[in-house]
Amino acid sequence: MFLTCLMVGVAGMAALTWEILWQIQASLAVGVSAKGTAITLAATMGGMSIGAWLAGKILARRNANPLYAYGVLELTIGLSGLWMLPGFAIVSMLDGAIYARSPALAPFLHFAGIVLLLGPPTLAMGATVPVFGLIARRLAIPLSRLYALNTAGAAIGVLLMSFVVIPNLGITLATRCAVVCNFSACLLSLCLSRLTGGQAEQNIAQPHTTTPTCVTTAAIPVGLIVWMTGFVTFVLEVAWFRSLRAAFQSTTDSFAIILAAVLIPLACAARLVPAIRASRITLGHTLAIAGVAILLATPLIERFDLLLSVVHDYWTTMVVWLVASLLTMGLPVLFLGFALPWLLDDQQTPGRWGRLYAWNTLGAIVGSLLAAWVLLPCIGFARTAWLAGALVVLLALRTTRGLARIATTLAGTAALLIAVTTESGLGRDRIQGEKNRASYRLLEQAEAPDSTISVIAYTNEYRALVIDGFQASSEMRTSHYMPWMGRLPMLLHPAPHDALVICFGTGQTANGVRREGPERLDVVELSPDVIRMADLFQSNEGVLQDPRVRTIVMDGRAWLRRTDRRYDVVTLEPMPPHFAGVNALYSREFYQLMAQRLNPGAIVAQWVPYHILPPEYAIHIAATFRDVFPDAIMWIDPIGKTGILLGRHGGGDRPLGAVWPGLARQAEGRDLSPDTIEAAVRLDVPGLARYTAPGLLVSDDNQRLAFGDVRRQQMDFGANVLDANLNLVEHIAAGGDFTR
Repeated sequence: MFLTCLMVGVAGMAALTWEILWQIQASLAVGVSAKGTAITLAATMGGMSIGAWLAGKILARRNANPLYAYGVLELTIGLSGLWMLPGFAIVSMLDGAIYARSPALAPFLHFAGIVLLLGPPTLAMGATVPVFGLIARRLAIPLSRLYALNTAGAAIGVLLMSFVVIPNLGITLATRCAVVCNFSACLLSLCLSRLTGGQAEQNIAQPHTTTPTCVTTAAIPVGLIVWMTGFVTFVLEVAWFRSLRAAFQSTTDSFAIILAAVLIPLACAARLVPAIRASRITLGHTLAIAGVAILLATPLIERFDLLLSVVHDYWTTMVVWLVASLLTMGLPVLFLGFALPWLLDDQQTPGRWGRLYAWNTLGAIVGSLLAAWVLLPCIGFARTAWLAGALVVLLALRTTRGLARIATTLAGTAALLIAVTTESGLGRDRIQGEKNRASYRLLEQAEAPDSTISVIAYTNEYRALVIDGFQASSEMRTSHYMPWMGRLPMLLHPAPHDALVICFGTGQTANGVRREGPERLDVVELSPDVIRMADLFQSNEGVLQDPRVRTIVMDGRAWLRRTDRRYDVVTLEPMPPHFAGVNALYSREFYQLMAQRLNPGAIVAQWVPYHILPPEYAIHIAATFRDVFPDAIMWIDPIGKTGILLGRHGGGDRPLGAVWPGLARQAEGRDLSPDTIEAAVRLDVPGLARYTAPGLLVSDDNQRLAFGDVRRQQMDFGANVLDANLNLVEHIAAGGDFTR
């Protein structure tokens, strides 16, 4: 029994590990996009649904040794994992080649490539559910117990992967760890099969005598119940996660915390099913409690950014976030999570186990896609959650009778009224991340499939672009560096004709490039809503209306891989480096890809946010940049004090920064004198070499910015992080090094 439980738990750890790795690799291979995420999700969940259904049909027709079958499935998952990294590399290579010939075919390649890569392991993962049923029958335990162990293993896996394995080992070794987990589960399963004599299950295809195929609970099919609970669970994941991301910031550690806060109550629900069934509580009761709890939890989740504050100790903050997430999401997810394992325990044949799990997973696919692409954009986060809660209450009304139905009606109505009357005004007159509502007014907001985009105006009339609760760009004085992100590389180039800006924001950087007179300017921005809201910022002076400017809505890294255009200037200011997915725009592989799209002598500018980056990681970024562009300097904005790395592709007669040929050209709007511009180079080429001496390279494999301890070090420095960075730069500029 113990070894079987260990085997199932380890397999659960590996399953969530694979889902994290798949998402990272898919974004690197085909670019960060809402469509790419949807394709990956559909391929993953769809494969599991089909796998459960097929395995149920196969096992219902033949006698099988479940432990042996389980070992084969885990072996399949592990072997598929060995192919993952080279497979995604091939998809990435084909993406660039096919897009160059026919951009319309690229989405089909994404779908086909991800399905081919994820199909075998996800089919095997889904097939484990009916096999679990046979193993549980052999052990004379409920199927829900093994389901609970597998889900608990998934919760442990997401935390270990995010906080231990990837930060210390990187993607390649994390992949091997997952393969080892699968192979270990396979070996253990095969050994247990031999120890038990290798008997096959007998008579497993006989129909259950008391539970018909279309068993109903108060006249509602169980297939509809599991479909609806899967649908609502993933609607809530999309809606609630959107709000929590804004409250916790969109970092990988916060995502791991939120996901664990869902998996833990799901595991507890599955484990408690036998005890709940033994009491007088019915499935209808649990659904009623779930619906009411969803409605009551939503007003709290709306206000997480107001109720929770960051503690200066990193691990204390992580624990507080986990506990707060469990206290708010735990109860509704717990009671919602009773349905699937409860009804699985009611079934007695592999075919029924497989069908129920397939229906639940299909509901999850529909729920996540409908929430992201329809509900959130149309009715917003809070109303989407209200709809989910109301659907569960209605489902509960169909599965209860008598006084329970009356109580459910009254409680559900009261909870909905509370949710509606206590709604915080998100999307109308409030956004998350800005606590003082009186200090700003909301000009426009868009709920995109993958993010919430807002434009606000402060009482001093400065405007800001806010993405998922983070002020991504603004017109305040602290953003003085933004137009200079565009001007500086243009001024360092003797004759810049073709320029590229990655990440538009408020458009000040693009306008800075435009004001220095390129012949052509490409602006690549991931969000179409950011482009649509550009006219709300006067500081960009209508740059997108300039006939020289071409706008491309796409992930910047994907554009570099797909285009054949060569540039004289490239400048980019992504979201903060430690936000989820942004590592891809600071890695060595990204800079190498960029170098392939540069003309000889081209100039590159990269943002280094000294006000939020701990010194160690600022050095890592500079070291990685300099590894590809060794002729590089560090410029510090005299007003905003942020850093701008400037590098040249290929050498010149003199080191970069020794001459500024663009200063001889006429241009409008420069608010710094030539002497000030040159004096703001705080680290010349030799100085930057000394500064980056202890730096470690950031790569797609080590994910150093996404999974490192950036957040912990940032909290350690607190408000002193900017001074710490600037003092170190000045120390190096004065001839110092890291030995004193």
